[in-house]
Amino acid sequence: MSAELPFLPQGTRVRVTHQIANSHDEPWQNTVEGEVIRCRQAKTGSWFAHSKDDRLWLDRLELKLDDGELVILNLDQFTQIQALSDD
Repeated sequence: MSAELPFLPQGTRVRVTHQIANSHDEPWQNTVEGEVIRCRQAKTGSWFAHSKDDRLWLDRLELKLDDGELVILNLDQFTQIQALSDD
Protein backbone atom coordinates (compact mmCIF):
# COMPACT_ATOMS: atom_id res chain seq x y z
CA MET A 1 0.00 0.00 0.00
CA SER A 2 1.16 3.56 -0.34
CA ALA A 3 2.47 5.72 2.48
CA GLU A 4 -1.07 7.03 2.98
CA LEU A 5 -3.97 4.77 3.85
CA PRO A 6 -7.22 5.26 1.95
CA PHE A 7 -9.80 7.35 3.80
CA LEU A 8 -12.49 4.88 4.79
CA PRO A 9 -14.90 6.21 7.43
CA GLN A 10 -16.25 3.78 9.98
CA GLY A 11 -19.47 2.20 8.70
CA THR A 12 -18.53 2.39 5.01
CA ARG A 13 -19.47 -0.79 3.17
CA VAL A 14 -16.59 -2.06 1.02
CA ARG A 15 -15.55 -4.92 -1.23
CA VAL A 16 -11.90 -5.90 -0.82
CA THR A 17 -10.06 -8.09 -3.32
CA HIS A 18 -6.70 -9.61 -2.37
CA GLN A 19 -4.24 -11.30 -4.68
CA ILE A 20 -1.82 -13.87 -3.31
CA ALA A 21 1.20 -14.87 -5.38
CA ASN A 22 1.80 -18.58 -5.78
CA SER A 23 3.95 -20.91 -7.84
CA HIS A 24 1.28 -21.25 -10.57
CA ASP A 25 0.71 -18.92 -13.49
CA GLU A 26 -2.19 -17.02 -11.95
CA PRO A 27 -2.29 -15.52 -8.44
CA TRP A 28 -4.97 -16.68 -6.04
CA GLN A 29 -7.69 -14.12 -5.54
CA ASN A 30 -10.06 -13.67 -2.61
CA THR A 31 -12.90 -11.16 -2.24
CA VAL A 32 -14.66 -10.15 0.97
CA GLU A 33 -17.42 -7.62 1.65
CA GLY A 34 -18.19 -5.91 4.91
CA GLU A 35 -18.50 -2.74 6.97
CA VAL A 36 -15.39 -0.80 7.92
CA ILE A 37 -14.60 -0.82 11.63
CA ARG A 38 -11.29 0.99 11.17
CA CYS A 39 -8.36 1.44 8.83
CA ARG A 40 -4.92 2.03 10.35
CA GLN A 41 -1.26 1.20 10.43
CA ALA A 42 -0.45 -1.38 13.09
CA LYS A 43 2.80 -2.92 14.15
CA THR A 44 3.42 -6.64 13.97
CA GLY A 45 5.26 -8.81 16.42
CA SER A 46 8.02 -9.15 13.85
CA TRP A 47 11.24 -7.26 14.42
CA PHE A 48 12.45 -5.07 11.59
CA ALA A 49 15.58 -2.98 12.10
CA HIS A 50 15.31 0.80 11.99
CA SER A 51 11.53 0.96 11.71
CA LYS A 52 9.33 2.90 14.10
CA ASP A 53 9.54 1.21 17.53
CA ASP A 54 11.80 -1.43 15.92
CA ARG A 55 8.76 -3.22 14.51
CA LEU A 56 7.36 -3.93 11.06
CA TRP A 57 4.26 -1.79 10.44
CA LEU A 58 1.46 -2.93 8.13
CA ASP A 59 -1.61 -1.20 6.71
CA ARG A 60 -4.63 -2.96 8.17
CA LEU A 61 -8.34 -2.80 7.45
CA GLU A 62 -10.76 -4.16 10.03
CA LEU A 63 -14.17 -5.25 8.73
CA LYS A 64 -17.38 -6.64 10.16
CA LEU A 65 -18.93 -9.13 7.75
CA ASP A 66 -22.68 -9.59 7.26
CA ASP A 67 -22.69 -12.67 9.52
CA GLY A 68 -21.02 -10.69 12.33
CA GLU A 69 -17.54 -12.15 11.81
CA LEU A 70 -14.71 -9.66 12.41
CA VAL A 71 -11.75 -9.81 10.01
CA ILE A 72 -8.44 -7.97 9.85
CA LEU A 73 -6.93 -7.62 6.39
CA ASN A 74 -3.30 -6.72 5.73
CA LEU A 75 -3.26 -4.34 2.78
CA ASP A 76 -0.57 -4.29 0.09
CA GLN A 77 -0.02 -2.86 -3.39
CA PHE A 78 -2.21 -5.60 -4.91
CA THR A 79 -5.23 -4.97 -2.67
CA GLN A 80 -8.24 -3.39 -4.36
CA ILE A 81 -10.82 -1.62 -2.20
CA GLN A 82 -14.17 -0.60 -3.64
CA ALA A 83 -16.68 1.44 -1.64
CA LEU A 84 -20.20 0.09 -2.13
CA SER A 85 -23.36 2.18 -2.13
CA ASP A 86 -26.40 1.25 -0.05
CA ASP A 87 -28.64 1.10 -3.14
